[in-house]
Amino acid sequence: MFKFRSVKIVVLAVGLLITGVTSPVLSKTIMNLGWSTPLDSSNGVFAEKFAERVKELSNGNIVVRLRPSAQIATEDDAVKAMQLGTVDSYLVTNNNISPHFDLADVFVLPYIFRDYAHAEAVLDGEVGDYVKKKFFAQTGIHLITYNAISSRDFYNVTRPIKSMKDMSGLKVRVPKNQVMISTYKAFGAEPIPMSWSETPTALQTRTIDGADNGTSVILETKLFEFAKNLCILDHFIAFTPFLASDVFMSRLSEDEAALVRQAAVDAQAHQRKIMSAQIESVRSALVGKGMVRTDPDRAEFIAAAEKVQTEYARHKGKDFQELVNKIRAVGK
Repeated sequence: MFKFRSVKIVVLAVGLLITGVTSPVLSKTIMNLGWSTPLDSSNGVFAEKFAERVKELSNGNIVVRLRPSAQIATEDDAVKAMQLGTVDSYLVTNNNISPHFDLADVFVLPYIFRDYAHAEAVLDGEVGDYVKKKFFAQTGIHLITYNAISSRDFYNVTRPIKSMKDMSGLKVRVPKNQVMISTYKAFGAEPIPMSWSETPTALQTRTIDGADNGTSVILETKLFEFAKNLCILDHFIAFTPFLASDVFMSRLSEDEAALVRQAAVDAQAHQRKIMSAQIESVRSALVGKGMVRTDPDRAEFIAAAEKVQTEYARHKGKDFQELVNKIRAVGK
């Protein structure tokens, strides 16, 4: 009798699957969200709030699984993986988007943003929406939010940076991003394109002298243990957009897609509030960990950066130049 009832249960389960009727557990949609830094990082602040809000807004029907520390892909590979649909979503720093989307280099231009308020006005307004549409048209990937805005602070193992002449000859790790390469050349350094995963070891072995990252990343990854010189330039404004595969988004109903977008907006606001309050405290913490902080006069750096802006705008074509002009016009 027991065996007969077991068979009936199995047959019933198979029948439910064939007819498309699923249990509540089977009906849940799983969304894997990856990023390259640890869970305890700025990206983690966004991801945890996003997962929480998706759960609340979907009544638990969409489950976001967090995949920090490059568990499912590196940033270099994530964009291609989302185009293929093998990765659902990923937080990719803007400078690592530009190899796949030329206009992203506008946001990487040194000193393109006057300050954080200008950056938020650009990204959250018409210019940001324009870029989202262009990005989807070119890559087939959804750029949903731009997220927290921070500076990339420069650090090195060789010497304090008190003026631009102190940059001369330093071997500086940069992402595979031509704007950043050109910027450090203009500053007098020797840029070396290198993946982020190789950077800590390269610093320790003196393969490179320095690099720049979001301030919190320097603390979170303990780069202060061997790079003792911290230079505050605010030359690059950094952000890490939340991207989602069209393959994944197409699996959602219109209402589900809308709630995912709303959850991302809510997580962006949460992350920005927390991270903006932490920038100076993190810099102070780095000094407390033994780093020597310098705040050089920026005039010569800005002059060199403006030459990079002009050169790129001249060579990149009409769309690029128009976007530069749109950004400069915001708030004026």
